[in-house]
Amino acid sequence: MPSTVLVTGGAGFIGSHLVPQLLDRGDTVRILDNMSRGDRGRIAEWSGTGRLELVEQDVRYGGAVHQAMAGCDEVVHLAAVSINKSEADPYESVDINIVGSNNVFKAAADHGVRRVVFASSASVYGEPDTLPMSEDGPLSPLTPYCIAKHTGEQLLAYYARRSSLTWFALRFFNVYGPGQKPTAYYTSVINHFVQRLRNGEPPVIDGEGAQSMDFVHVHDIARAIVLALDAEGARANLPVNIGTGIDTTVAELARTLIEAVGVDVEPRFRPRDVLVSRRAADISRALDVLGWKPTIDVRTGMQDLVDHEIG
Repeated sequence: MPSTVLVTGGAGFIGSHLVPQLLDRGDTVRILDNMSRGDRGRIAEWSGTGRLELVEQDVRYGGAVHQAMAGCDEVVHLAAVSINKSEADPYESVDINIVGSNNVFKAAADHGVRRVVFASSASVYGEPDTLPMSEDGPLSPLTPYCIAKHTGEQLLAYYARRSSLTWFALRFFNVYGPGQKPTAYYTSVINHFVQRLRNGEPPVIDGEGAQSMDFVHVHDIARAIVLALDAEGARANLPVNIGTGIDTTVAELARTLIEAVGVDVEPRFRPRDVLVSRRAADISRALDVLGWKPTIDVRTGMQDLVDHEIG
């Protein structure tokens, strides 16, 4: 049956890919967003369906959150301050990412919401000792953003014990795709490489380029959220990794983007000591609990990004 879904931060990057999927399946969507980075043109387009409402408010205001929550069956909590901004302004990060999340989860519990899907992050793991990174592995959040994501998971568990709501905390790995700001933390290296390539210059890689990330396309992220909304309650109340399970090194990324842009250059390596960090998700739980697996490989996804967005 169609549901009424509240999506906090729904006018942002991930929301721009999630909301159309919710509307396509017949849901009514209520977006709560302060519109500091939201796309009003897209909101106007969605409003044409007659099944979308924008509540221009901030998750830090508990009364506004409670009012927006009334009548909702499900909640997707995306609103957050980014990882790089959290270090520049820890106070704002705690205010939005912890206090704001608590407001959302408390209101969901009070209003009898069935399911909350929380946009958590692979950053809760910190620097991994082994790959792939499992949900049951050690957690070592290193920044206010990472600490807030871990705290959000714990708050969800707290409210679930005291109400009828069920939840999933989806630990997103390195999300990328059309619509993402070029200054976003995990796409800055992509944007830098593409800008140089389009100027006929080789990408410059620190060290040997062995540092890696698990890049997951935003379309697959949106699919995972929809599946988490629909998953059986008996399988809920868990964190779930959402990645590809493949760690793509910076050197591999550079060569993929060279091919996507279509230039004849070779990467240039800059001798420099770097702290080699690697990330790859264990996604067996996502397949088992949600029936989810990625559908867009890095090569295809980077070509999509180059074709549509960066330039």
